[in-house]
Amino acid sequence: MIATLEGILEYRGNDSVIINVGGIGFRVYVPGSTLSQLGAVKGRVSLYTHLHVREDNVSLYGFASSEELALFKNLISVSGVGSKVALALLSALNPEQLVMAITSGDSDLISQAPGIGKKMASRLVVELRGKLEKEWKEVALPLAPESADVIAALTGLGYSLTEATKAISKLPDSEELSLEEKIKMALQQMAGG
Repeated sequence: MIATLEGILEYRGNDSVIINVGGIGFRVYVPGSTLSQLGAVKGRVSLYTHLHVREDNVSLYGFASSEELALFKNLISVSGVGSKVALALLSALNPEQLVMAITSGDSDLISQAPGIGKKMASRLVVELRGKLEKEWKEVALPLAPESADVIAALTGLGYSLTEATKAISKLPDSEELSLEEKIKMALQQMAGG
């Protein structure tokens, strides 16, 4: 119904913003990753949105990218995962980290998000792994746990999943290297050194 929203950022809260579109202020709930990309109040913003309708509540959720929106929709399709839990997941982990955790079966990483226990993390892995492997082909590469940690660190620093995957593919295959050494070498790879 409301697929995108473009307007002036009027207010920025901890988990929501108000966007003025033609004189009407829309409260939009956003994950931390999107909130950090919005810029200053009074600036122009554009979000991909999802209108969530329940019998007692109508809420609008906004995302910086269409991929993040698609991931949100996949998350809320899992029984027991509501929109607030999905938002918490997307605030705790960026989309690439979350997809990688689900497709590699890393329920420990998923359960670190607020409101997610081991049981829920396992359910997310079981219900979404196959679906996300098809939708996010570059994340579905089988990775050793050490490689997954390096990719998570690099994507956490703001590098894209493609850049991080390319950098770790050039690392020497040595179990003697520590995680810190692998991250440092991958950063040097990306810097062209």
